[in-house]
Amino acid sequence: MKFKKRIFYAVIILLLLFVANIFISTGFFRTIENSFDGKILKKIHIVGAEDITISKKDSFAIISSTDRKEFPKTKQEIGGLYFINLKNDEFKTIHLTKDFKKPFAPHGISIYQKDSVTTIAAINHTLEGEFIEIFTLFNEKITHQKTIKNKLIFSPNDIVLIDENRFYFTNDHKYKDGFGRISEDYLGVAMSNVVYFDGQDFKEVARDIAYANGINIDTKRKLVFVASPRKFLVKVYEKNEDGTLNFIEDIDCKTGVDNIEFDDEDNLWIGAHPNLLHFAAYAKGDENISPSEIIKIEYHKKGNYNIKQIYMEDGSNMSASTVAAPFKNLIFVGNVMDNNLLVLEKN
Repeated sequence: MKFKKRIFYAVIILLLLFVANIFISTGFFRTIENSFDGKILKKIHIVGAEDITISKKDSFAIISSTDRKEFPKTKQEIGGLYFINLKNDEFKTIHLTKDFKKPFAPHGISIYQKDSVTTIAAINHTLEGEFIEIFTLFNEKITHQKTIKNKLIFSPNDIVLIDENRFYFTNDHKYKDGFGRISEDYLGVAMSNVVYFDGQDFKEVARDIAYANGINIDTKRKLVFVASPRKFLVKVYEKNEDGTLNFIEDIDCKTGVDNIEFDDEDNLWIGAHPNLLHFAAYAKGDENISPSEIIKIEYHKKGNYNIKQIYMEDGSNMSASTVAAPFKNLIFVGNVMDNNLLVLEKN
């Protein structure tokens, strides 16, 4: 009898520890305090501006927008790519893909510029499958070049172009639904990956990541950074000539890191979700707002980096930040499913 009681109590303790770990590892008990050394300069009405990338050479921004209602989706979502000229302070938006005829719900995006032509790659989620769309941009006019489909593009989240033909992308899950999906989302089981496309073939180059999300590359230092929001990590890899990656280290960010952008000094700027359980409830429509956070990482070399919180809010101005793209003294902040993106001005 005593043995059975011991087993019972042991099971109860393990269950409590298990539940406590979920709450702690997702930031549930974290205090959210509004903080920013600056002001909100403007709100721009673009729905679900999940990813933003900026051409500092030509001073424009490309925004990936999708009208997301909730997760999981029950019908084809509507989205598009937008252009903002940053050479003035009007922030006028141009809907680049309004004439694109295929189902289009863009997620992560990347640009590559050569001469006067900009190549744009966009993750596309449709009810027909998962695709990568390639466009070219010239004089504020966009042309669709091709649609890429492959069995390794099964849960794509973000993408980074190496040139017009080569890129890396992340798959944020291994499972679409069922217990496998639950184990990845709530237990933090690391099953997602990074895939490399060399212009002809696809190959997995990094695996066992907990929710592989944003990805970007520092071409000067040949470093690839991958966000793992479920573990609050940015994973650092060295890029080899053949596209394979060597793992260097994990950066503990203590927040649910999402998309990654760079400033002129090659610092990482990241939109983040400080409370993942709150964000999950918001994404399902159970909460009206979700907190937002921006961090900056000054990465020098292995073991030598500095993390600074730039912005934090409870979601009253904008919920569920996913990206923070710096431009001069401005920060363009996007989100999962809010109605507006923010333009912040730093003091």
